[in-house]
Amino acid sequence: MSALEPFEVYAIRYACVDRKASENFLGGDPHEAGMPMDYFVWMARSKSKTWVIDTGFNQQAAVKREREFLRSPAEGLGLLGVDVNNAEDVIITHLHYDHIGNFDLFPKAQFHLQDSEMAYATGRYMANPLFGHAFEEDEIVAMVRNVYKGRVSFYDGDAELAPNISVHHVGGHTKGLQVVRLWTRKGWLVLASDASHYAANMNERRPFPIVVDVAQMIDGWDKMKTLVEDPANIIPGHDPEVMNLYPAPSAELEGIAVRLD
Repeated sequence: MSALEPFEVYAIRYACVDRKASENFLGGDPHEAGMPMDYFVWMARSKSKTWVIDTGFNQQAAVKREREFLRSPAEGLGLLGVDVNNAEDVIITHLHYDHIGNFDLFPKAQFHLQDSEMAYATGRYMANPLFGHAFEEDEIVAMVRNVYKGRVSFYDGDAELAPNISVHHVGGHTKGLQVVRLWTRKGWLVLASDASHYAANMNERRPFPIVVDVAQMIDGWDKMKTLVEDPANIIPGHDPEVMNLYPAPSAELEGIAVRLD
């Protein structure tokens, strides 16, 4: 195990929105306190390989969805030394607008995606706004075009991309949601993405309300715990506390990025 090459892992904050706690739990929450949401992309870098995880959304989507846009994810990645024009591999946890926008900023990248997510995003459920509202039609069509260009690698469930990185299908939030497991200096770390928007969703076992399969979402929390030695190494996908719990890699990146490993 110790022979594995460790990754440095970063969360890069690019947008935020004010929300109430009742909006973040299935069935609401008895306390109407504020519970804002942050939006992240992630980057994992070892001595020999860099992976980008998700691509966020852009200014146009922020205006449409009434989110506060802080900076382009490409800018945040650039501050950490990643040139999106030359990025080779991007893992897409799922195809919602806030995880797949900006695909056009990665002209050379291979995208890594679950079969079931593409089937879900192009299938019958998208005719129902309950499921389709978090997807952007143009972005899904563009990803289909990338399939025809040979730029999408598909996985049917769990898959090892290298000895120190793997993807794991959990579903729940969407049909094909996958989480990312990375070997780091402190052991295995899991980027939960929207398998748990906030730590409270998983820790208090209260699902986030955007969900296609509640039972599968709950099973996904248990699955993630089997992938790490310490549950504290499961990083929620939208929790502002991430920016408080982990250090910025430099003074210049305070409030922009934190190092998770």
